[in-house]
Amino acid sequence: MTSRRIQYNSPVVLSFALISLLALLLGTLTGGWATARLFCVYRSPLTDPLTYPRFFLHVLGHSGWEHYSGNIMLMLVIGPQLEDRYGSRTLAYAMGITAFLTGVIQFVFFPATALMGASGIVFMMILLASMGGGKGGGIPLTLILVALFYIGGELHTALTTADDISQLSHVIGGVCGAIIGFRLQKN
Repeated sequence: MTSRRIQYNSPVVLSFALISLLALLLGTLTGGWATARLFCVYRSPLTDPLTYPRFFLHVLGHSGWEHYSGNIMLMLVIGPQLEDRYGSRTLAYAMGITAFLTGVIQFVFFPATALMGASGIVFMMILLASMGGGKGGGIPLTLILVALFYIGGELHTALTTADDISQLSHVIGGVCGAIIGFRLQKN
């Protein structure tokens, strides 16, 4: 009889989910201070030593349980397959690039607002996952359709709706996923 044990099957994705949960708990325990100080990116003086880590750490911060669970649920569905396909190091690198680009773009171009959450990374994963159907260097139709629906939908929402959601980080994440997917497909 074979025994079944729980496996830590996707170390990058599971570690990200756990660290994000710890960031959410820390933010709750500090009345939002830790979230605002560590897990949001916003225009701050370049002399502030926390400015630079926030370019990456903002993806760990979430405004509450619903925000966290919405992002992490999608990540837990898509991420393990990507980690199996491309490897833990490559996925971590893709997540880091996406975090940095969304953070820097937010910092430079939107000085009056703050950004937090993993949705840019989730959109990167969605577009990266849709690259999986391409054979022989071709462009998968699934990628084109996902890009049209997700990125087109986000651009439409950004132009027609006023909400607290950063559609730009979704678009940046999607573009990162497509570019990284093409580069990985070439290799």
